Amino acid sequence: MSWDTLTLDVDDDGVATLTVNRPDKLNALNAETLEAMLEALDEADAQDVRVLVVTGAGDKGFIAGADIGHMQELSTPEAQEYAELGHRVCDAIESFPAPVIAAINGYAFGGGCEVALACDLRVASERAVIGQPEIDLGIVPGWGGTQRLSRLIGDERARRLVFFGDRIDASDAYEYGLVGEVVAHDQLEDHVAEMAKELAEKPKHAMQVAKESLNMVHEEPQNAGLAFERRAWSSLFGTHDQREGMSAFLDKRDPKFE
Repeated sequence: MSWDTLTLDVDDDGVATLTVNRPDKLNALNAETLEAMLEALDEADAQDVRVLVVTGAGDKGFIAGADIGHMQELSTPEAQEYAELGHRVCDAIESFPAPVIAAINGYAFGGGCEVALACDLRVASERAVIGQPEIDLGIVPGWGGTQRLSRLIGDERARRLVFFGDRIDASDAYEYGLVGEVVAHDQLEDHVAEMAKELAEKPKHAMQVAKESLNMVHEEPQNAGLAFERRAWSSLFGTHDQREGMSAFLDKRDPKFE
């Protein structure tokens, strides 16, 4: 299988690397790329990989977020459909039957942060910048951020990141517990490769059960929260603030919210 916007490489150790490949857009996720990610995840599962690494092409972006140009004029029903698609990708990563490592090599905003949150482990380059800045677009996180972020870093810190729309550097992300490690930018690929190789040598079935058991801690209450988030996120499309926030972003100006 091949895709225009991402690659999937599987090595002899059973380590698969899924790379979002839109460096000119800082690897922002449009609908085509999300659909391709679902296909790539299915392909990685079919190939019985033992570890999956998720990263972005280029030196600047992990995944800079959802594609705002695509989202700008969505109606509420269209936004609901887009939210469902983003949730399907993040849910597929979270439930993937092997450990998933996010190699955060640059900007991880909005949907990019949410993809990283759905991974089991997160390793950041010293250049990484992470955040949920959706509030400045007149919307809220819509692919799991309101639920997974607070479970990972705690309620207060999650509220601050979502309410203020702050972008934090790698060292703060480590302090918050949002990432497990920060490494030099030029060492990220090799470091994650070593981690993946070590995990691939672990007993496969025990690793799968360990992941399922760890996920079970949050599974039931999280499902209700994620369903609410999808409805809340899509309901903001068509409002003045959503249109203004995204127009201002694309026009490179400050928004004027109601």
